[in-house]
Parts: sequence; structure tokens; C-alpha cells
Amino acid sequence: MKRTFLLVSAFLIFIVAGRAARADEWKKDYPVSGKPELRLNTGDGSVEFMVWDRKQVSVSLYTEGWHIGGDGIRIEEHQSGDRVEVEVHTPHGDWFCLFCNRSIHVNVNLPRDANLDIHTGDGSIRGSRLHGNLYLNTGDGSIHVEDIDGEVSARSGDGGINVDGRFDALKIETGDGSIHADVNRGSKMVGAWYLHSGDGSIELRLPEDLSADVDAHTGDGSIHSDFTALSQGSKHHNSLRGKLNGGGPTLELRTGDGSIQLRKN
Repeated sequence: MKRTFLLVSAFLIFIVAGRAARADEWKKDYPVSGKPELRLNTGDGSVEFMVWDRKQVSVSLYTEGWHIGGDGIRIEEHQSGDRVEVEVHTPHGDWFCLFCNRSIHVNVNLPRDANLDIHTGDGSIRGSRLHGNLYLNTGDGSIHVEDIDGEVSARSGDGGINVDGRFDALKIETGDGSIHADVNRGSKMVGAWYLHSGDGSIELRLPEDLSADVDAHTGDGSIHSDFTALSQGSKHHNSLRGKLNGGGPTLELRTGDGSIQLRKN
């Protein structure tokens, strides 16, 4: 009996000690001379990017329940000119930390003029004020970016997506979440845009001078538009097609189960 008690106590102490000790951080700065390109891949973690006035890309990684190095988190990083690649690998099968609270958070600081490619398997992506091309992908988490100037491609397997800015290209897709997009004045469609949600509502705010061929459809929901010009097109309960300002590239809106709202911005 005493032996069993000692073993259980030792096991519990081991778990508690593991919980308290496993917090770590890593940081690296990358000097750049031109417009940087950052590709960041983290298998499981949230990401936030912020802009600054330095000619430098800075990546900081903060963990809880994980240690960095050894048999813990492994980081691969490489710089070639103004291109930076960082990949974060998490270990598998660490049952000794079964009851630990685990998290990974990545902070990115970079110049305002930059291109950014972020992939995370399970976590949110947030950021603002970037002037460039954004490619954002999360398997299970929300995406929220604002005051963007350039091209945005955002995809979430299971989460809402919110974007705001002046866009040349816009591609948004979520398997299970709502979409809210504010398209500001000065935006110009250089090709087709699409906003797709498997199971969620879509709210799109557009400047009145945007030229587009609108093609909207919902499997089970209503459609509302502030643009009177679209009323001259083809409209049914769950579909709306028409031209804005004489027409232009295709603006495709699709949701399997949710409403669609086209608002003036």
C-alpha cells in the first residue's frame, strides 16, 4: 500500500513539475534590404503579424507545455536574400504531458511592404497594415486581417474569416464559418474574386465604383443587396446575378447554408 502511494505521488509530482517547467521561447532577426518574403509554417499554433519601420524581419516563438530543442519543438529556418523561411515542428506521442496545457504562439514583425505566406494546422491568424500579398491558411482557426493593401488569399478549414483593405485580388474560403469582407475604395479586380463558405453567412461591403459581374448563390439562405443595379439582373430566392458599373471580372459568392449580404462601403 505504501509502495503504491509513493509511486502515485511521484507520478503526480512528475506531471506537475512538467507543467510548471515546460515554457520556452525562441527569437531570431533577419536583416533585409528590399521587399521581404516570409514563409511561416507552424503545425499547431496561433500567429500574429505586425509591421514596423525597421529593415528587418523578426520571428518570436512562445510555447507553453513544450520546450524548444532536443526532443521538444524543432525549428528549421533559412534565409536567402530577402526571402525567409521558418518551419516549426511539434513532437508526437509525448504521453507524459497528457494533462498539460499546451500552446504555441508566433509573433512576426516585418516591414509594411512585404509578402507573407502563413500556414498553421490549428490556430488563429491575425495582423494588420501590410502592403503586399498575403497567403493565409489554417486548418482549424479564425483569420482576421485589416488595413491590407494588395492581394489576399485566406483559407480556414473550420473558422470565421474577416478581412479589410484595398484589394487587387481576393480569394476567401472556409469550410465552416462566416465571412466578413470590407473592400475599400481604390480596390480593383485584376481577375476573378471568390468568397466561399461551406456552412456560414457572407457579408461583403463594396465601394460603389467597383466593376464586377456578380454571381451569388446560397443553398439554404436569403440574399440581400444594397446595389440597385443588381436588381436588373437575374434574381431568385437563393441566387443573384448581375453587373456592377457595366460589369467586369467575376465576383463569385457561395455558401451552402447561410445568408449573403452585399452592402455599400
